[in-house]
Amino acid sequence: MALTTVATDNKAQIWDSDYFKEYVRANRFKRYMGTNENSVIQIKEDLTKKRGDRIHIPLITKLSGAGVTGNGLLEGNEEALGNYDHPIEVDTRRNAVAVTDHEQQFTEIGLRNAAKEMLKLWSMEKLRDDLITGLGMVSGVAFGSSSAAQKNAWIAANSDRVLFGDSVSNGGYTTYATDIATVTAGMRLGKAEVSLMKRMAKRADPLIRPIRINEDEEWFVLFTDSLCFRDLKADLDTVHQNAAPRSLDKNPIFRDGDLVYDGVVIREIPEIASLGAVGDNSAEVSPAYLCGAQALGVAWAQRTKSTTDVRDYGFVKGVGIHEMLGVDKLVYNDVDHGVLTGFFGAAADA
Repeated sequence: MALTTVATDNKAQIWDSDYFKEYVRANRFKRYMGTNENSVIQIKEDLTKKRGDRIHIPLITKLSGAGVTGNGLLEGNEEALGNYDHPIEVDTRRNAVAVTDHEQQFTEIGLRNAAKEMLKLWSMEKLRDDLITGLGMVSGVAFGSSSAAQKNAWIAANSDRVLFGDSVSNGGYTTYATDIATVTAGMRLGKAEVSLMKRMAKRADPLIRPIRINEDEEWFVLFTDSLCFRDLKADLDTVHQNAAPRSLDKNPIFRDGDLVYDGVVIREIPEIASLGAVGDNSAEVSPAYLCGAQALGVAWAQRTKSTTDVRDYGFVKGVGIHEMLGVDKLVYNDVDHGVLTGFFGAAADA
């Protein structure tokens, strides 16, 4: 009697599929990622079905003309549609771990299984770090690597979506080094600053589109480092005492997790880095990113795949990963489409 056996390649596919889902799900940005235009981080997978090195995400701007009324002629008074696109280039990234039978014999640890788990963690952290880098990008360049000229051009083009400290009047929006120096140690992120950033987003031109849920409920998401999150939580302490549910599992005074204030969800991302002593009198400054829909884009050309390698007559066995993707802040006509950046005093813990 002949028995059917499952081909090795078919067995590997189960691990491939679980791998992709697991490492993205573990990402702290995951709940804000989606494939539609109402997502803070829009995922595009067009290149998984066809070849290419980039995906273009288009933007059609709203009409601003007055139109015609009464007996006026419409012919000759048509309005042109403003349209822009943002390309996201994809690139390959790989990593692998190789283990010999000799080393495997000397330990009770399943090294090859441990390698798979650590490769998952590596991919999760890479995607998280790419998203954080994307939030701070200046002209397609990571904030820390951008030149003074690039930063100056960025704040000039985004003067209605950059906030230095606690007031829109703190910056002249021509020279970044001068503007960031207006941020004092006392200009911490608090509930007033959250509301100010929200108002700025609604009044920006073009406006930063909020995330819409339940038909007409509008929300923004604010990503902060641990220091700004600390200051905001302290400022909201009385609000939580008076307005939040009086229970250990629901009141933010007692539990960890997101904060919510004035239609803004505040999410702590500990890996967002402080800018250091760049404020007034060398005050420590941290960025915070208020995001609406389509703030970032993630383009996948190839989902994460597991790969294996056996060499040296079966003595060396390796396991690796291979994926092709790109992450970028969505920018149209030099303007950050869905991100408003704030800079706040954020002293390190004593």
